[in-house]
Amino acid sequence: MADGKTTYDVIIIGAGPAGLSAGIYCGRADLKTCIIDRMGPGGQVATTDWVENYPGFPEGISGLDLSAKMEEQARRFGAEITLAEIENLKEQDGLYALCCTEGDLRAPAVIIASGTRPRELGVPGEARFRGSGVSYCATCDGALYRDKVVVVIGGGDSAIGEAMFLTKFARKVYVIHRRDQLRATKVLQDRAFKNLKIEFVWSSVVTSIDGGDKVESVAVRNVKDGSVHAIFTDGVFLYVGLLPNTEFVRGFVDLDEWGYVLTDDSMKASRLGIYAAGDVRHKGLRQVVTATADGAMAAVSVDHYLSETGRAGA
Repeated sequence: MADGKTTYDVIIIGAGPAGLSAGIYCGRADLKTCIIDRMGPGGQVATTDWVENYPGFPEGISGLDLSAKMEEQARRFGAEITLAEIENLKEQDGLYALCCTEGDLRAPAVIIASGTRPRELGVPGEARFRGSGVSYCATCDGALYRDKVVVVIGGGDSAIGEAMFLTKFARKVYVIHRRDQLRATKVLQDRAFKNLKIEFVWSSVVTSIDGGDKVESVAVRNVKDGSVHAIFTDGVFLYVGLLPNTEFVRGFVDLDEWGYVLTDDSMKASRLGIYAAGDVRHKGLRQVVTATADGAMAAVSVDHYLSETGRAGA
């Protein structure tokens, strides 16, 4: 584990698929590598029940198992993995210093792979019942709702995939979506429409999450006619978008209007020696396979940069 005084060739911020992939490639390039994450290896994929579109696993693989394999591979090539809360990134004595709960870790190159987090719905009751009826992770909390009724809010891949997962436990799953059609991929839509436990509530938004000591219902407004009604439920799962984890680099590298890191095709950010990979980067598709590709590209770019500048082992 890093002791806050060690200087690395490269620090990778985030231990999801992008960060672990970067760690594998950096390790194979014989770069002294530290991967740092506040939650531990895996990222969002570690909370995904089943991944069936990652090449090499024709029958699919659990997100947890896939994460564990990536972690094992990164460690095998020498990458260190440190658990710590990240505070900020700054320049110091010609190197980049990452300030975190483990101390200041230093390196001439940094790969930002800090990923995203679920966007909050921002309605009354969400904060009150968070962790006791309101969840952002079906894989984490789905088993708590055996034979109960739950609501899923959203219409993308995450929402529909997790709604399918919840049918393993819940007796009824309402999917509430503000549009009159889903955004999820066709294969997920087809499975969901065939699942008798799932009922869709179209063209609707949740305006409050209500209850006494626990979640009891959600207030739902139809966006077309304005009518409001209640759906009685034991739990609410929210999948209404993502926010990039870039607060610690705001003002340090260029971000887009939503806070994602701007890079070129080689993953270079706006500051020399800084790269970004995975979901935290401005791009069109956020999937495990694109995250790992970003991580590999970022690592190769770092290796070239350090070789060209003679900064490896700084």
